[in-house]
Amino acid sequence: MPVTSDWNQSLPATPQSRRRFLQAGTIPLLGFGLPELLSANSSAAIGGRSIKSCIFVFQYGGLSQLDSWDPKPLAPAEVRGPYRPISTAVPGFQVGELMPRLARLADQYAVIRSMSHHVPVHDVANKMLLAGQTLPASDAPSFGAVVSRLHPATVSMPSHVWLQKFGGGAAPPEASYLTGGFLGMSHSPLLIGENHDDHPANPAFRVKAFDTAAGVSQDRLNARRQLLDRVDQGPLGKSGDPPSATSISQSRFRERAFDLLASSRAKEAFEIEHESPQVRDRYGRNPLGQNLLLARRLVEAGVRLVNVVAWTGLAPTEKFASVETWDMHGNAGIDIFANGWNGLGWALPKCDEGVSALLEDLADRGMLESTLVVLVGEFGRTPAISRGSSAIGRDHWPYCYSAMLAGAGIRGGTIYGSSDQQAAYVKDRPVTPEDFSATLLHAMGIPPETRISPDGFTRPASTGQVIDGLF
Repeated sequence: MPVTSDWNQSLPATPQSRRRFLQAGTIPLLGFGLPELLSANSSAAIGGRSIKSCIFVFQYGGLSQLDSWDPKPLAPAEVRGPYRPISTAVPGFQVGELMPRLARLADQYAVIRSMSHHVPVHDVANKMLLAGQTLPASDAPSFGAVVSRLHPATVSMPSHVWLQKFGGGAAPPEASYLTGGFLGMSHSPLLIGENHDDHPANPAFRVKAFDTAAGVSQDRLNARRQLLDRVDQGPLGKSGDPPSATSISQSRFRERAFDLLASSRAKEAFEIEHESPQVRDRYGRNPLGQNLLLARRLVEAGVRLVNVVAWTGLAPTEKFASVETWDMHGNAGIDIFANGWNGLGWALPKCDEGVSALLEDLADRGMLESTLVVLVGEFGRTPAISRGSSAIGRDHWPYCYSAMLAGAGIRGGTIYGSSDQQAAYVKDRPVTPEDFSATLLHAMGIPPETRISPDGFTRPASTGQVIDGLF
């Protein structure tokens, strides 16, 4: 919100109105575009354990488990599809042939083949995945908001960043991922990528979140900070009430926002052009590849959780339709097995390239043990190949699908759970949304039972069971 030159002339005059002014939030007065993304708390560890960071990659739309992590070569042709399975670096573990680079790295990650729930509807299933709950409340905080609350950044960096906004009819409500839910807006993510052109593979890409309003210099910003500090330090109201928890939280948030705006560390972390052309090529010059590289830079600089929507961009000559890359019904006029933006032949090799580069880069930099990497969609796809309105595809299937986890103590080369002969239903060790979120929290060093409600007693971070076999 732009700041006018006479903004300071309208400050409340009385202590009581001054306190209401603070409680209402002062961030719009600071003259910059950052959302309320900074946590008011800080900690280095929980329960004596080292706490880690996370890069959470959403295969938005739902990746086919049969064509990736759980191939079924003995199934009928109308189920197994055209791709053959290939061996990986782990004996007995096979993946689909479109993932040769990840196949070579199989000893660095684990695959869950028994993810399961019962909702084949995109927006609802996405909200379930985000909240880690089978029946999430409307104000349930996302996994990122919970991490921001329990493990905020301790340097002048945002705790939670979201790369590439959800779009299309499959998108969950913005309140489920762009706010902090009942934890408050201070735990919402910094959103980068408002539209399909706003990504670091675009040569014109530039992060505008740290821009001050026109005409607001650093000196003016410092003067405003001092003025707001004086407002904070003003006398108590006539009732003698101490400052409210809300005003204290706002004050702490404002301090961190000012520190972030004045710090070159945050701005430099987003400047992906500092990476060499060779490194950028290694990740792939597409939205997913470059967002994964940006995610690595952000975690390296101190961000705790980076969400990346796995939109792989457009094939040559294509026009933009949606960022729902993995929703491969064939309804976009592109076969699920084709090379267009909505086909596995295009999208899965891009994903293989980018995610494998991320794992190798994190390992080379000594960051893999301190960074959890998650690759998952809101559900899988039907075993039977179907005819869409104009092409063949696979439809929504939540009853059995796959997820990949790496780093942060995850035992590489592990396959957890199994599916039946057609990857249609879980054969053993089903994993619920609650179990999945509990496992992610545990990997990051956050006990799932940690309470996140204001009273400190109700609402644990997760009610699921940690999958100990993955560690």
